[in-house]
Amino acid sequence: MAPTKADEKKGAPVHKITQSESFIMLEPMYATVLDANHPSGLLMVAIGLDIPNEELRGEADHALPVLRDAYIRNLMNFAASSVRPWRQPDVVEIGARLQRVTDRALKRKGAQVLLAQIAIHITK
Repeated sequence: MAPTKADEKKGAPVHKITQSESFIMLEPMYATVLDANHPSGLLMVAIGLDIPNEELRGEADHALPVLRDAYIRNLMNFAASSVRPWRQPDVVEIGARLQRVTDRALKRKGAQVLLAQIAIHITK
């Protein structure tokens, strides 16, 4: 998460994932994993966006609520139709899906989705 102006003024320490100015880290996203139409766990996906173009990075930062909503909706569909509690999720497919969502939401290419973590927590 980028430091706010208030944090900079206070001199509050800010944890940065990377020194890269082009990287935006998103909070982890969760989707329900189903087994025979019953909730059986959670799929957790954590991603970052690498956006070298400063103008596009500003647009993406402004559009983060819309992007997160689109990511979560897509992950919910994926988790319901393709993720099974007894099998590892297809990380290549998850990355490709989220990249398509990003390109569509920003109306152009230039923001690279970087997978940070994917995990399944089985509750049953």
